[in-house]
Amino acid sequence: MKYDFDKIINRRGTCSQKHDFAADYGKPEDAIPLWVADMDFQTPPEVLEELQKSVQHGIFGYTETDDEYFFAIQGWFAKLHDYHIEKEWLVKTPGVVNALAMAVRAYTAPGDAILIQKPLYYPIERTILANGRVSIDSPLIYSGGKYSIDLADFEKKILENKCRMFVLCNPHNPVGRVWTQAELKAMGDICKKHNVLVFSDEIHCDLIFPGHKHLMFSTVCEDTPSVIATAPSKTFNLAGLQCSNIFISDKNLRDKFKKEIHASGYSQLNTLGLAACKAAYSHGAAWHSQLMEYLAANAAYIKDFLAEKIPQVHVVSLEGSYLLWLDFNALGKSHAQLEDIITNKAKLWLSSGTIFGEAGEGFFRLNLTSPRSVIQRAMEQLYAAMSSC
Repeated sequence: MKYDFDKIINRRGTCSQKHDFAADYGKPEDAIPLWVADMDFQTPPEVLEELQKSVQHGIFGYTETDDEYFFAIQGWFAKLHDYHIEKEWLVKTPGVVNALAMAVRAYTAPGDAILIQKPLYYPIERTILANGRVSIDSPLIYSGGKYSIDLADFEKKILENKCRMFVLCNPHNPVGRVWTQAELKAMGDICKKHNVLVFSDEIHCDLIFPGHKHLMFSTVCEDTPSVIATAPSKTFNLAGLQCSNIFISDKNLRDKFKKEIHASGYSQLNTLGLAACKAAYSHGAAWHSQLMEYLAANAAYIKDFLAEKIPQVHVVSLEGSYLLWLDFNALGKSHAQLEDIITNKAKLWLSSGTIFGEAGEGFFRLNLTSPRSVIQRAMEQLYAAMSSC
């Protein structure tokens, strides 16, 4: 089947956070929304078919998962990532950030330090702080237009602050790195050496571009205690159905995690979310493959356009996720000036780099998951705005 990613679907009037609440966020109503991480593509028709069956059945009572659900997940991760999970490892949560909150409560105490790497998806630090823990930053190194890890600083921060947990983001949001085996092993060895548990956010693990390979953290670092957080939400545009799959191989860690879930009062997941997850992992491979081709072409279009029209804007190499990290610093303008140009003159709604930490100054994050015609219009509007300033 050939899937149509060029189709423009009107999301206005659907209470879409991405499209319907510009005024609430202080953005122009006519700004092109390329910010929050959901897609302007419909989920695969095979998933819609299963959802329609559930809706037609008409009963939405408490729902649990069967062997078919587990086998769908097991097969997907084995085929794409050579990652072999056992049924008892699986714990379901309504989201990866929710899982992070459960892990923070399960494995650390108020006042404990948790290591992160900025620039970073901001709900991670927000969750840490909201639970009364201390966030410790070992910032990524930006050099030569690419990001890397300062391993000496990484270990120093753990020792100085007695960190109890490290939150890994792989692929990294917002900078788009897919960490290599050597990088994962180095971080894992340091964490194991100092008894630091790793919470690995791998929600974008299926969105990997040619020349790169995603490695699940616990595959590389089997002996480092870890919690692996995944979801079909980014891959298949299912975030609103709230279904995540968390893998915890260690029984003691798993029991502590489950205890926090029980303490929160949460039990069964969203009925439609479970149906969509099973269908996506069972029947979504062809759609996913074509999606990645389309996103690669979107990324290439933006890179080529900017290189020709606004060469001062550097496109940070995108290895994984569908979030393009753009460096505007060579334009010599303040972040506030850039934001004004992008938002009010170009009429683009991008994610401001500063929400990901001070290291995001002069950067903006752009969501690639819109039809090509929308991406083209966005680039033309950016060029026109920059040319007039």
